[in-house]
Amino acid sequence: MSYEATYAAWRRDPEGWWLERAGLIDWDTPPKRAFDPKRGVYGRWFPDGVLNTCHNALDRHVAAGRGDQPALIWDSAMTGQIATFTYTQLLVRVAKVAGALAARGVKKGDRVLIYMPMVPEAVIAMLACARIGAIHSVVFGGFAAAELASRIADAKPRAILSASCGLEPGRVVPYKPLLDAAIGLSPHAPEFCLILQRPEREAELTEGRDEDWAEAEARGEPIPCVPVSALDPLYILYTSGTTGRPKGVVRDNGGHAVALANSMGMLYGVGAGDVFWAASDVGWVVGHSYIVYGPLLAGCTTIVYEGKPVGTPDAGAFWRVCSQHGVKALFTAPTAIRAIKREDPEGRLLAAYDLARFEALYLAGERCDPDTVVWAQRLLNRPVIDHWWQTETGWAITGNFRGLGLFPTKPGSGGKPSPGFDLRVLDEAGQQVPPGTIGDLVVKLPLPPSCLPTLWQNDEGFREAYLARHPGFYTTADAGMIDDEGYVWVMSRTDDIINVAGHRLSTGAMEEVLAAHPDVAECAVVGVRDSLKGQVPLGLVVLKAGVAKAEAVLEAELVAMVRDRIGPVAAFRRVRVVPRLPKTRSGKVLRATIRRIADGQDYVVPPTIDDPASLEEIKAVVAPPPG
Repeated sequence: MSYEATYAAWRRDPEGWWLERAGLIDWDTPPKRAFDPKRGVYGRWFPDGVLNTCHNALDRHVAAGRGDQPALIWDSAMTGQIATFTYTQLLVRVAKVAGALAARGVKKGDRVLIYMPMVPEAVIAMLACARIGAIHSVVFGGFAAAELASRIADAKPRAILSASCGLEPGRVVPYKPLLDAAIGLSPHAPEFCLILQRPEREAELTEGRDEDWAEAEARGEPIPCVPVSALDPLYILYTSGTTGRPKGVVRDNGGHAVALANSMGMLYGVGAGDVFWAASDVGWVVGHSYIVYGPLLAGCTTIVYEGKPVGTPDAGAFWRVCSQHGVKALFTAPTAIRAIKREDPEGRLLAAYDLARFEALYLAGERCDPDTVVWAQRLLNRPVIDHWWQTETGWAITGNFRGLGLFPTKPGSGGKPSPGFDLRVLDEAGQQVPPGTIGDLVVKLPLPPSCLPTLWQNDEGFREAYLARHPGFYTTADAGMIDDEGYVWVMSRTDDIINVAGHRLSTGAMEEVLAAHPDVAECAVVGVRDSLKGQVPLGLVVLKAGVAKAEAVLEAELVAMVRDRIGPVAAFRRVRVVPRLPKTRSGKVLRATIRRIADGQDYVVPPTIDDPASLEEIKAVVAPPPG
């Protein structure tokens, strides 16, 4: 069935369409009803269904006779190691770690925080939690202690699963001191921690709290899957909030499994036995959806890669992985492709590798500039598909659908809406705008399966953040347009969340760090355009009276503070001292206007500005040079 026919079929009967797709997974109690509009904030999917996500990712494939098929390939460019786990082998390890958690009192509904590098045990930890109905919350290993502490405080995990260290090019990153500091900062402490000791740097365990992962797993008694309601949370994934407080995006078990299983064939054109690689991290939503759950639900072989697109050892690293493991489809961020393009603009390193089994490159995380799409298409001679989605949705809002027959791509566009998403463009008054007109990109409620039903223990915060601006719609906080052929163009963020190399980070959180410096009176952080990372943060600070510190010294101090509090993932490197910040008469800093100035874009002086001269002062400091 074509894309047009499939989208039309969904529009005619959304509930029937999704109920049919519920047949892609195994149920302990199959749902008789697709959607209940009276449950939750805006309704809930498959309310009467009972299942287990781990069973669908592992056990059912072994039961179907495919236990000897590779389920997971760990490729560590950092250590030079490659390890392959069949579905049977992965199931055995997951069942034992689940047993170890259960033996220590972890049960259905308990939270388990996972703070891991890109090793097989990160995937095993997530699936072990799913097996017993515990709710996992994975925190990216690059986050600093304060960020980790805020997530511990909010999720209140019974246990934390971590490792002694992570590996970056040229350095070992000790995780255990960060974990210890975070637990010390948090008002909540876990009952126990399991620590995976890596040979590159072992950690000293805290007596009475920490246990050696390998020893606990070895003693673990394998246990069966625990059935859970389709409405029960599978995981919490924290994303930056505009106030600096992290928002706990909830993902349920039933809708998540159905939507991801459907997406693997419909969107990515892969199925059982195919090798699928999402070059991301398990700490981000892409890692959750398309390193762990999506590929395994579909019976694919997934790759866990510990390395970089360049420098481990060179800009041919991705092509080496694709060739060596027979990757059919690769999903990565535009930042990675831009880095490869910068290091190897002629694509000479590709010539050393056989990509006969490689069929398509998928990009997401931030809007990909057309030049990079065209470059990758010319280099690979394969479809390069830019698609748009968010932590909150868990899968693509828009794309191009290999399982339905590809339609022509338009470089710079994120494709057309996925079946399941009723996407609209509204103006500030909530009125739909004509094709080709930029406005707020919104989704008409209800959101499809796998999208967040709410925030963790914060229904009101969910309503305020996502539903209040345009009643009856989910506000994506992205601005863009839909052209007269139905292609969607995502242009920019409409709030103060910036997108650094595909990682959504809060400028509010960075401002909190800058404001803590004793010499800073006021500050603002905006995301400005960057040719490699998409956006990078720019800090503007107003100094306290009498401070006469050299700007370079102050910049170094502030950069170090952000690196310590938020982590190097923020890519915070630029600070400029300004005499004052441009504000509205009500005191709101004109961040959007500052951003346009820094990006060299035209701007209009807002009528609500308190002092127009303040914008000229900003322009003198942040505007790019002519030409």
